[in-house]
Amino acid sequence: MSPPENPNGAGPAAPSDPAPQPPAKSKGKKKDEKKDDDLSEEDAALKEQLELYVVRAQDADPGVQKLALESMRQEIRSATSSMTSVPKPLKFLRPHYGILKSYFETMLESDLKKYMADILSVLALTMSAEGERESLKFRLLGSEGDIGSWGHEYVRNLAGEIAQEFQKRQDDDTPIDALMELVQQIVSFHMKHNAEPEAVDLLMEVEDLDLLVEHVDSTNYKRTCLYLTSSSKYLPAPDDMLALDIAYTIYMKFEDLASALRIALLLDNKSMQYVKQVYTATDDLLLKKQFSYIIARHGLAMEIDDEITADDNDKEVLQEIVNNTKLSEGYLTLARDIEVMEPKSPEDIYKVHLIDGRGASSSLDSARQNLAATFVNAFVNAGFGQDKLMTAPSDSSSSGASGSWLFKNKEHGKASAAASLGMILLWDTDSGLAQLDKYLHSNDAHVVAGALLGIGIVTCGVKNDCDPALAILMEYISKDDPNIRIGAILGLGIAYAGSQKEELKTHLSTVLGDSQSTLEVLIFSAIALGLVFVGSCNEEIAQSIILTLMERSEAELAEPIIRLLPVALGLLYLGKQESVEATAEVSKTFDEKIRKYCDVTLMSLAYAGTGNVLKVQKLLGICSQHLEKGETHQGPAVLGIALISMAEELGAEMAVRSLERLLQYGEQNIRRAVPLALGILCISNPKVNVMDTLSRLSHDADADVSMAAIISLGLIGAGTNNARIAGMLRNLSSYYYKEAAHLFCVRIAQGLVHLGKGLLTLSPYHSDRFLLSPMALGGLVTVLHACLDMKSTILGKYHYILYIIVLAMQPRMLLTVDEDLKPLPVPVRVGQAVDVVGQAGRPKTITGFQTHSTPVLLAAGGAS
Repeated sequence: MSPPENPNGAGPAAPSDPAPQPPAKSKGKKKDEKKDDDLSEEDAALKEQLELYVVRAQDADPGVQKLALESMRQEIRSATSSMTSVPKPLKFLRPHYGILKSYFETMLESDLKKYMADILSVLALTMSAEGERESLKFRLLGSEGDIGSWGHEYVRNLAGEIAQEFQKRQDDDTPIDALMELVQQIVSFHMKHNAEPEAVDLLMEVEDLDLLVEHVDSTNYKRTCLYLTSSSKYLPAPDDMLALDIAYTIYMKFEDLASALRIALLLDNKSMQYVKQVYTATDDLLLKKQFSYIIARHGLAMEIDDEITADDNDKEVLQEIVNNTKLSEGYLTLARDIEVMEPKSPEDIYKVHLIDGRGASSSLDSARQNLAATFVNAFVNAGFGQDKLMTAPSDSSSSGASGSWLFKNKEHGKASAAASLGMILLWDTDSGLAQLDKYLHSNDAHVVAGALLGIGIVTCGVKNDCDPALAILMEYISKDDPNIRIGAILGLGIAYAGSQKEELKTHLSTVLGDSQSTLEVLIFSAIALGLVFVGSCNEEIAQSIILTLMERSEAELAEPIIRLLPVALGLLYLGKQESVEATAEVSKTFDEKIRKYCDVTLMSLAYAGTGNVLKVQKLLGICSQHLEKGETHQGPAVLGIALISMAEELGAEMAVRSLERLLQYGEQNIRRAVPLALGILCISNPKVNVMDTLSRLSHDADADVSMAAIISLGLIGAGTNNARIAGMLRNLSSYYYKEAAHLFCVRIAQGLVHLGKGLLTLSPYHSDRFLLSPMALGGLVTVLHACLDMKSTILGKYHYILYIIVLAMQPRMLLTVDEDLKPLPVPVRVGQAVDVVGQAGRPKTITGFQTHSTPVLLAAGGAS
């Protein structure tokens, strides 16, 4: 605080003073006098007192010196305990800092010299020159006393200087033991005074996070771990994994096992070993059931063995939860509770009566429209087990209405129609396999292919000890008809995504190596392998896919669907960062038509969900080049920006801004990918600014841009029933009523917005946006890459690629169960999650909540 002004109004050298200017020498004196006049009596006395102490501190008599230093120390301590402005003692001692420093140099080694060093260390807080680190220098020369008694600001300043000094000593290779002792004291002080983030920051600077474990206690471990896990997103490798590892150790120390399990799932390389540790750390079966639900949601394929529990009955119960067998039951409980069991027809979604004017009557019974209706019907009734097209009972014949709807589709359309039954019966394996079985005996190859794909979809994310899907689909994998083979192969890929089954590797690699296989069979085999071994870095499979790519002829490399081969290769390294480098080197030897495409795809998938800023910059660099026609690798670069940045909110917002720039200045092939990139950044999370951008692009002059924007409107609104997006899509359906391709995209988007009647989400993140499911992301990436060239994939004969999105479909529900796993209504607060990382005290983690009884739906960013 500045000293109060003199009541006479003579401020420090008031500019309007009419007095004549005195000679220069007396001017300084007058100023000093005036300044002294400004001080209150109390302050003036303090100043005199301190000046006396300074003189006495240089006295020859050690007794006098000691008394003076003691008194000075007392004054400074009482003033620095709270720092709202520069404390008065520090202010008054400022002119004497140099004198005391010079005197200190002349003192002999003694306790008094250490005393003096302590005082100089505190004075240096406000007086030392930038970068001199004098406060730390004197601290190291001073006594070993308690540093906290000098106040928070002093400790904070010391921590900053230690970080710089540590760096310098590391570079000069000088010992750091004295520094580390000081670090111990500072960390201990911070942890006792609710400044956990500062303690963590200091330990990161001095590269010794392990120290943290012994300083946390039961009152502050949650806040410490929250800061560690949140900051790990912004740390470079391998520091990010180290921070998570420490958080895991702390959670285990305080037996917060569920939190430890979440981190174990995030730590890829040690995942299984840590997961086992969490299970074996407790004997409580209920806790183990809770862990099993977390693992099932993450989609980790795991065997419950004797280590985890010795009792066979318990083992069976836990394995059943991990296998997700109860998912369908829980989902239908939610549907009944919210009263949405009534099946919906595509017409209920289109709401044609709300559209005025043209397009209202364009209900042409064309094959393309019927195909669109098939998808809408499958998406809307996903998992409900009943609908009005495929499962509706009919009086006329035993095959029912499903037969008649099936044959309203042409050729490959029948495959999607049959597969849609799998989507409607999603997760209900028993009933699903029974209903699909009749189509396996059809004479129409497309219907059989669809049924095989349907079997894969039904068992997606639900594991079974008998592996019925494997038994059925394996029979068809080597049939002659390529459609049937694709159905079986893709079915296997969807059913066993992320399971890393060795048996599948053998069979599908054989298909990949078969020179008789058609190009599309090869490509779908590679995709299936990519999905089953997602993020496994499996070298053998990578070799097989690389060989397949190298052996392709010029003509085959010109086929648009060939682009899915690099995607399959990338899926093996999804989120695995540097592990991809050897494969990326090999990809540089490919044919130039696919080389760059492969390179960019591998990089974007390997760093997906990591938030790596350097890679984003590299991809933006690729997007800034203006290339000749025919170059296609900028599309995946744009998608890559979104995939890498989706890791955390800040990165996602910045990516949205960067994508806006690309829209303004990018070439056409970049503009076509931007809507899809926006779609994945805000998937199942309709942000208004992104919605507006996509709405604008959906009327773009370029057909590919507008179709991508329409599909992306479906993606950002997926499973939200968002009324604004639904309205936009209705208007688009009347705007494009003559454009069959656009109308198809509008229908698909309408189906996505009403996904599972608003009970499902496509977001690959779960557990408060903390964990990323590799299977879900793998499915989304495959579909998005297929959408980069819609005319030849989704709008061509490969529309069934859309079903791969089932890997990302999850109920956005919170369901509570009792000890016997029966649903149990519990009142919970549902509201918006609040970011409380590094905030003081114990702030509320939820805002704007309402209390509901479970089961409840959670929106994006919602908490309970």
